[in-house]
Amino acid sequence: MLHPFSKTVVIPLAVLLCLSNLAAADPQTNLLNFGCSSYNATDPSVFLSNRNATISDLLSQISEASSGGSGGFSATAERSSSPEPVYALAFCRVYLSHGDCLTCLSTAAAHLRDCGAGTGGRAVYDGCEARYESGPFYDQGSQPGNAPVCVNGTSATSGFAASVLALMRDLSSATPRVSGYFAAAIGSGVYGVAQCSPTVTSSVCANCLLVAFGNIKQCFPSSDGRAVDAGCFLRYSEKAFFPANSSMDLAVYIQSGSKSKKVAIVGAAAAGACILLVLGLVLFLWIRWSRRPEEHWRGDILGATELRGPTNFHYADLKSATNNFSKENKLGEGGFGEVFKGTLKNGKIIAVKKLTMTQTKSARASFLSEVKLISNVHHQNLLRLLGCSGKRQELLLVYEYMANGSLDRFLFGGTGGMLTWKQRFDIIVGMARGLAYLHHEFHVCIIHRDIKSSNVLLDDNFKAKIADFGLARLRPGDQSHLSSYFAGTLYAWQLHEEGRLPKLIDKSMDPHDYKLDEVLRAITVALLCTQVAAARPTMSEVVVLLLSEGWPQLTLTKPAFIETQGRAGDEITSSPVSSSAANTSILMPKFSAR
Repeated sequence: MLHPFSKTVVIPLAVLLCLSNLAAADPQTNLLNFGCSSYNATDPSVFLSNRNATISDLLSQISEASSGGSGGFSATAERSSSPEPVYALAFCRVYLSHGDCLTCLSTAAAHLRDCGAGTGGRAVYDGCEARYESGPFYDQGSQPGNAPVCVNGTSATSGFAASVLALMRDLSSATPRVSGYFAAAIGSGVYGVAQCSPTVTSSVCANCLLVAFGNIKQCFPSSDGRAVDAGCFLRYSEKAFFPANSSMDLAVYIQSGSKSKKVAIVGAAAAGACILLVLGLVLFLWIRWSRRPEEHWRGDILGATELRGPTNFHYADLKSATNNFSKENKLGEGGFGEVFKGTLKNGKIIAVKKLTMTQTKSARASFLSEVKLISNVHHQNLLRLLGCSGKRQELLLVYEYMANGSLDRFLFGGTGGMLTWKQRFDIIVGMARGLAYLHHEFHVCIIHRDIKSSNVLLDDNFKAKIADFGLARLRPGDQSHLSSYFAGTLYAWQLHEEGRLPKLIDKSMDPHDYKLDEVLRAITVALLCTQVAAARPTMSEVVVLLLSEGWPQLTLTKPAFIETQGRAGDEITSSPVSSSAANTSILMPKFSAR
């Protein structure tokens, strides 16, 4: 049986192999690093279908490419509009032939299949790399988990370590300036290559190779070593592992930025040397910090596969991105603070929340602890926390930007008619799935405590993403998070008792746009959630109830607390309902499976 990833490329691959010189073929499929996400997709069948199709797209693109260009053979593919999105990237070392590249990437595709429903996977070989994730990652450079891969055995060549050091330094310096981010060179008895992902920027490439250079030095005096990272690759060997005609003159790129400064005066040179010394010290400290062992990694290099801390943003960058937190950039304001739209230097649009928290030592510790936790929450119906900034007086959170704003804008902001029933129902189910993940599927139970329409954001496709989760106190492990009471305005309950629930339906919706029984089902589930604690369904059960084909007879009981005053502006007061209050039974009709 053909592997699903290889169906579209098996014929062209066979032809290429037949036409090529098989004796010289070397796809370099020595596996250096392999890792899978420890988080599984919410809907495995949809995710696996998307992942298989995306990786098949990668292989098809490379199979159909006539040449690799300066950066070699590479491709990206994605299924970004799906409820279970997948983003993927694959590329080969430039010196690999077309056939060898396809062989290497086909091997990678087979390896990535072993990740099952894991939301991320990466396979790195001597000859190629392939990776997929449930979110965009193309701009990533150095990530936690970067490491050297050293071969046992030392070189007997005199001065080998010094030759390697000089070559690796030159490759790290030159490669970010080379078109395609790939360089190969031959030193004194040593062969070396450096490569960055074709999707990163020059500065990201330079920073990544700086870390890789620090890692690969740990291999000395081994005769063969590599440094592997999310966005770059560095290798040396005393044996030739690429054709001699792939080698280039690195001096052209190393000196390209300094030709116009050869007539600099001695004083300026001395000042420059001082600046370089300071920068070198800063970079050294930064490398030491980036490799600090306070996180316990398991050897993989997938940025989002293990529990890790949030990305730290510079306050100055966020201030610039939001135009100094101007009123024009303000998106809204909630219980936790103001939110501003920002645009980073790379063009990425973000949302920045300024938290209204007291900057005490305990508050800061709480902030760092909870932010570290929620930065590891990844679900299609939960707003993604990208990072934070807490080095100044203000505590800032950086989130992904939601183009359609919050749900309340569509329900109460004069644009309610824009939401169809299907969109509304998908939002309801999405909210339930997001809360179910927080309550039951994440390794720590997170209770939101402030669910409302203004905390539900909508992306370009009107998919619901819950915001502000994890900012309230987390549920203690030995205590119930459920309140014994429900307080609020229940006109809804009165209409239910009177058998007039259709009166609750938004009049702006087209009656031909929805099925009445489906709307009544959603309303009834909402009323179930207002019952006393012991009678309320869990959020996982809510998802099942919303999507079930048919229900047994369900009993609704008047909530334990009913608001006695309901006029606008009245103070809310609640009174307990008598224990003899009548129960109301509803026999729900059978519904079609969704």
